[in-house]
Amino acid sequence: MSYADVNGVRLWYELHGTGRPLVLLHGGYGSVEMFAPILPVLAARRRVVAVDLQGHGRTADVDRPLRHESMADDIAALLHHLDLPQADLLGYSLGGGVALRTAIQHPALVRRLVLVSTPCRRQGWYPEVLAAMAAHGAQVAEQMRGTPPHELYERVAPRPQDWPTLWVKTGELLRREYDWSAEVAALALPVLLVYADADSIPVHHMAEFFGLLGGGHRDAGWDGGNRPASRLAVLPGLTHYDIVGAPALPAAVLPFLTHEVRAPE
Repeated sequence: MSYADVNGVRLWYELHGTGRPLVLLHGGYGSVEMFAPILPVLAARRRVVAVDLQGHGRTADVDRPLRHESMADDIAALLHHLDLPQADLLGYSLGGGVALRTAIQHPALVRRLVLVSTPCRRQGWYPEVLAAMAAHGAQVAEQMRGTPPHELYERVAPRPQDWPTLWVKTGELLRREYDWSAEVAALALPVLLVYADADSIPVHHMAEFFGLLGGGHRDAGWDGGNRPASRLAVLPGLTHYDIVGAPALPAAVLPFLTHEVRAPE
């Protein structure tokens, strides 16, 4: 458990377990604690590198906007700092966007990619979710005082007074339009998409995203020879807000990280 000085950010990271490295990237307004329910299962099989992103948890904010792209560069710099030539990445929600951008911007560093409750374009969220995101700012930050995310932030953040700043910067990020579809279609690594069946992302976007990765276009054949390298999991009985701690998540993730990939015939 330490800090790495990368790209002008003092980035907090924790190391757990042994084996092939797996980087965990939390969701918005969170920290490494988001993964606490599933961390023991993952760390029993992997060398887990859990990170607090810019302005979140134990990583203090710096004088730059919150952007998926710059935070992805931070993760690449952290891997270099740790002398890890390649790692698997698992990102949830906001962290999923950062993980995806890391794979796009630094493809040689990412072996396999797991995206949990993550769209590939901004319009992949339900309209009501987009409306709520657009309202994020200082006023909502005040309304969130006393909630579990705020209490954790108060306890671990280097500057607890930056709570409103985090909401203002995150609101600016969430209002920005993006569409990474073309870059997703060009990815050459195996990707696992994981969603809840009552997620903040509609099923049609899950299918669209999987289609960009080569999935859902044809029958896999009796021997599975035509299946794509990437996979899609929709976990029943869960939502966007509880999927990250569900036992079903590592149960879906760990086999994906170890299965042998072969090119479709």
